[in-house]
Amino acid sequence: MTSLATLPGFLAYFVTGVALLAAAMAIYVRVTPHAEMTLIRAGNAGAAITLGGAMLGFCLPIASAFAHSVNLVDAAVWSVVALCVQIGVFFAVSRLLGGDWRGAMERGEVAGAILKAVVAVSVGLLNAACLST
Repeated sequence: MTSLATLPGFLAYFVTGVALLAAAMAIYVRVTPHAEMTLIRAGNAGAAITLGGAMLGFCLPIASAFAHSVNLVDAAVWSVVALCVQIGVFFAVSRLLGGDWRGAMERGEVAGAILKAVVAVSVGLLNAACLST
């Protein structure tokens, strides 16, 4: 069956992609000043929106790196670059939101969370596009 001939390559890239995404999210929740998973488990919509946007923002350049890289190592390197960009964007947007952005997140306010999520996805999309040049 020739259609399954590329299955090992698919599995290698898929497992690596999941591992890169999991590592990126683990680093992201460690460097941000709130306990996103605790807040989400408590029903905090703002935390869920922000974390979901960050995940999409990470996933877009990882997918683009896989599509445009010559091998898994190259893709992983560009995924790390994307992670650095996304973390930088988180803190830049946080500064734009003012001094009480952390309290707003913990109270479950969604306005800032929506902005953070949209910026994370937007920058992730730009990051992904830049990987194809």
